[in-house]
Amino acid sequence: MKKLLTPLFLLLILIVSACGNDNIKTEDNDSKDKGSKTITYQSETGPVKVPSHPKRVVVLSGYTGDVLDLGVNVVGVDTWSKNNPTFKKQLKDVEEVSEDNLEKIIELNPDLIIALSTVKNVDKLKEIAPTVTYTWGKVDYLTQHVEIGKLLNKEKEAKAWTDDFKKRAETVGNDIRAKIGEKSTVSVIEAYGKDLYVYGNNWARGTEILYQTMKLNMPEKVKKDALKAGYYTLSSEVLPEYAGDYVILSKYSDSNTSFQNTDTYKNIPAVKNGHVFEMQGEGASFTDPITLEKQLAFFKKAFLEN
Repeated sequence: MKKLLTPLFLLLILIVSACGNDNIKTEDNDSKDKGSKTITYQSETGPVKVPSHPKRVVVLSGYTGDVLDLGVNVVGVDTWSKNNPTFKKQLKDVEEVSEDNLEKIIELNPDLIIALSTVKNVDKLKEIAPTVTYTWGKVDYLTQHVEIGKLLNKEKEAKAWTDDFKKRAETVGNDIRAKIGEKSTVSVIEAYGKDLYVYGNNWARGTEILYQTMKLNMPEKVKKDALKAGYYTLSSEVLPEYAGDYVILSKYSDSNTSFQNTDTYKNIPAVKNGHVFEMQGEGASFTDPITLEKQLAFFKKAFLEN
């Protein structure tokens, strides 16, 4: 009898042990799942632990469109993003916040905050949620989107878009140069309030597309005064000196455009030749995929379909 019971007893022990091992594996898997709730992002200021799948993002910078394009939920944005007509539908129910109103940000219960490196109260923001800051212009405009893709655990999607966009923009650029001539110059000028500005090759308003990717030429005077700083303030009297053969004129709806009624402006060759293409100023100061797609379509139509 003992001989019969012993094998049965051993079998019972093996079954119990197996069940125990299954439980250990499950616990290990659970631990891994818990661990995967965060990733370590290598930011400008060092490694930051962030959610692997952020659900409530507050954006205190011009990177709102990058987050929206990657399909991540935004719960709070800065005033420039909120008032950007390009994002009007996507941000309809999103709160406007600022770095000075920490209480409002706390109420939104964010799990990630994205801001510029110049943001105030950064230490206090870090107490609310993991906070990652970027320095404007530290990397090129397409690399910036890939960086935000890495932060949001969507690097693959970000890279796929940047590769595709670059190819399409280069193709349009080739077509534009073939039409206007390899030596033709293009200026990007903006009317904002009472002021006029001319831009270099990395200050939004489509400058990155035109100069960096399409390889269009910048007038020498613009190179000298705006390339390094990014922008240069003009008076209407010297406007002809900075106007290229073609001009992209970014105009805000409340800007003073009386300069366009002067003889100085009317006698600029680009104006006389119908080579001034007016672009909406509101929203033009962003460099995210949503804005860039809009600008690429605008340039294609302006240069090639007129």
